[in-house]
Amino acid sequence: MRVVITGGAGFIASHWIDRLLAGGHEVVALDDLSTGSLANLAHHEGHPRLDFRRIDISEPFEVEGAIDRVLHLASPASPIDYLRLPVQTLRVGSEGTRHALDLARARGATFLLASTSEVYGDPLEHPQRESYWGNVNPIGPRSVYDEAKRYAEALTMAYRRSFDVDTRIVRIFNTYGPRNRLDDGRVVPTLIAQALRNEPLTVFGDGSQTRSFQFVDDLLAGFEAVLAQPSGDPFNLGNPCETTVLEFAERVRDLTGSQVPIVFRPLPQDDPKQRRPDITRAREMLRWEPVVPLAEGLARTISWYRDRIFREVAHPDRV
Repeated sequence: MRVVITGGAGFIASHWIDRLLAGGHEVVALDDLSTGSLANLAHHEGHPRLDFRRIDISEPFEVEGAIDRVLHLASPASPIDYLRLPVQTLRVGSEGTRHALDLARARGATFLLASTSEVYGDPLEHPQRESYWGNVNPIGPRSVYDEAKRYAEALTMAYRRSFDVDTRIVRIFNTYGPRNRLDDGRVVPTLIAQALRNEPLTVFGDGSQTRSFQFVDDLLAGFEAVLAQPSGDPFNLGNPCETTVLEFAERVRDLTGSQVPIVFRPLPQDDPKQRRPDITRAREMLRWEPVVPLAEGLARTISWYRDRIFREVAHPDRV
């Protein structure tokens, strides 16, 4: 197949590109590098089936030739990034999604939207089913990301209903793994980097808020399962094993061998108190569920971060 993937230099997309190239597919990767990094694709430099293009998909763009799939992963996803780039985040969720959908429509390609569990906001339903409409503050600081994704889902469904575009929607829950930026700002890279640098671990609030952590390999298997079936309805892809942020910080400390203290900071506005997916639909329709245990996924991720931080200290000009 010939596949276009937006946000191609990002954490998740770069892992998907690994799989696509290994499967013999041709990939056109689009990214404006506002949050992605070419370092994530450096191991494919010169690959004859990878075409990287620095493009802001919020502006009109064209990809020539036949296209089988358009995989839309472009968007700032970390609070640090979308709070720094609020208008850009809204534009890539709106105009960027429209341009990607127009490309899929013009080429008769299957379109996949990488949405997010953030469409549920600070949920009043627990765990969250795909049928839940969410509890989102539309004018809060986080709304630039939440509402951009909610609009992107609405636009995707409109193209499916109005133009018969073959679409898929995936709602991603807290995914971690190698290549997630050290300064990403989300809980996994932040706590691991702090532990490896022997810095106090930062926990917001009292740490009782919960998250459900999914290793990137499980997410990619879920993506492929979603694309293999015809349903256009959203699928939750996440790990239903829930843990508090404080418990997670303690586990990171144990796995890194660190003895640093845990410090508490005020909880950010509209930070979700609970986050756990109901994956009944994925289990029944896709025969999918996460298989990588948290201890294994964290060990692999910590190893990558350890190497990255070692190189950061030894060669700061090369990181």
